[in-house]
Amino acid sequence: MAISGFCQLNKPVKIDSLVTISLPAAYQKKDTTDRTIYSANALYGYMVVLLEPNAKNNTPLKKEKDLNKVLKTYIKGIQGESAGSGVENLRDTTIGALKAKTFVLKTDNGSGDVQYRNFVLLYTQNATYTFEYVYPEIRKDLIKDEYKAYISSIRLSPELQRNDQYLSNATGMSTVNKIEIFGGAALVIILVIVMIARKKKVAVS
Repeated sequence: MAISGFCQLNKPVKIDSLVTISLPAAYQKKDTTDRTIYSANALYGYMVVLLEPNAKNNTPLKKEKDLNKVLKTYIKGIQGESAGSGVENLRDTTIGALKAKTFVLKTDNGSGDVQYRNFVLLYTQNATYTFEYVYPEIRKDLIKDEYKAYISSIRLSPELQRNDQYLSNATGMSTVNKIEIFGGAALVIILVIVMIARKKKVAVS
């Protein structure tokens, strides 16, 4: 019942003209020189959304591997902000038509006070969005529904498409193409061998 009540209190908040997420009604907004921060206390965790505009002359990345490199750099930067932290459960996810990374940052200050920070990281040509959910280890088994409601509430404008992240959808040669190419090459080699063998046979006779 507590989670149900929490969900009813959620308020859709426009992070910008392209991204919306639901937060508790008593959320706070703070603007700095390089980012906008939305934060709120929930029932079991603490929610943070960061909006960081990219350079105005920023262009879409060329390939998916370029996006992965950028996200990897962001993740290293986040981990570097917390001494004694480790990245867990790093994996790909999708939000609308876009690709994102999700992971957990576990921080242990050495005194047994373990804290978890669940992240969803979304990069676009114009801005980078970080969705964070912070909670102590003691609440690890309680946050599932609340965290799911928080992350599932992310909504993207239809204007955001994959080419806002990277331009090429090519992921390399498909298995079918590989079979066709290498199979065809093998057939050519066999035909050449047969022809050479026939010529030798004719020459001997």
